Amino acid sequence: SVDYNPARQAIAIAKQVNPEIVTVIGGPHVTIALEDSLRIPHVDYLVTQEGEVTFPKLLRSIKEGNLPPHRVLRGEPPDLDAIPFADRSLFLDEWRKWGYDLDSPEVPFVEELPPPFATIIAGRGCLYNCAFCKPGEDYLFGKRTRRRSVDNVIAEIRMLVERYHIASFMFHDDCLTEDRAWVKAFTEKYIAEGFTMPFFCQTRADILVKHEDMVARMAEAGLRGYFIGFESGNDRILKFIRKGTTVEQNRQAARICRKYGISVWANYMMGLPTETKEEVMDTVRLMKEIDPDYYSPAFFTPHPGTDLYDYAVEHNLSRITDHDSYRRNPTEPKIKGQDYEFLKWAMAESQRRKPLNDFKRWARHQWQRARRATPAKVMRKLGLNHQSSAVSRW
Repeated sequence: SVDYNPARQAIAIAKQVNPEIVTVIGGPHVTIALEDSLRIPHVDYLVTQEGEVTFPKLLRSIKEGNLPPHRVLRGEPPDLDAIPFADRSLFLDEWRKWGYDLDSPEVPFVEELPPPFATIIAGRGCLYNCAFCKPGEDYLFGKRTRRRSVDNVIAEIRMLVERYHIASFMFHDDCLTEDRAWVKAFTEKYIAEGFTMPFFCQTRADILVKHEDMVARMAEAGLRGYFIGFESGNDRILKFIRKGTTVEQNRQAARICRKYGISVWANYMMGLPTETKEEVMDTVRLMKEIDPDYYSPAFFTPHPGTDLYDYAVEHNLSRITDHDSYRRNPTEPKIKGQDYEFLKWAMAESQRRKPLNDFKRWARHQWQRARRATPAKVMRKLGLNHQSSAVSRW
């Protein structure tokens, strides 16, 4: 939704350059807010859902002069293993050409992930039912999570190492750890291949609490950090947003991460419908207790296609006036009934560490570095895979 205005501008520029240029848009907003997307001037075709199968078909039809009779084309779910690996050199060339540092794979993303850095998507969809996300994501990918095979993901990692010499990477899946069997197979294959690059992925607090053995395996393979959707420090709010977790699970998940030397990237929201100031303060107190390595707070934003968007519309709460207002960054009010000056203070307070906590964080990172240098990992780094297996058993 936040790309709506840039898309309008890009299409207008294309048509100014040459009115015969065929313009196509697609993605989440087109899928979820089709009527809104149809109002964009000069759009020839709109592709809903996933585009990897449908878009090439459209290109062939245009080339052959056999144009589709309808503007809206429904996407087909592709075989994820059949999608070619991205040619990342295209992006690297542009970054270097324009001298960009921000978000460049050649600049450290976080301390734990040294450059060159890459992102990987191993699957699509999410099994969970959070009200701030669903059912919109189901419209895009379907209700069933689809995942690439372990061998296919390992092949991409091998290509990234050989071609771009990556030193770290991050999984961008909504929740990589929902499929424990896949994670187990991946970590085993990753270690067997002799890979030692650190990586991050997204998870949920309840999964970590219920499957600590999985956490241990991932840490041994090279996991250095979890993105965790804590969302709130109040159980009523967690129920209201259908998160399916509890405040106590949030606490336990953070403790488990510390146990295995895994950094915590805390995702959380403030300013939800019905949320009181005291409930916001519960989140502030939880963040101070957890003391995450990285903070990622946001003002709740009612995104189209979600149940909380419908709630905001039904109760006349939305203060969204433009597509740019859908940005996650907390820059302006999103809904009625919230004191955003207080929320700005609370958000800043939730990230304020005590001096002792700063020292603890520094000490924790030093301990994590030392802890990672196990005999098994040293052997793998040297390429001595068989010895590594023996050492890990020893």
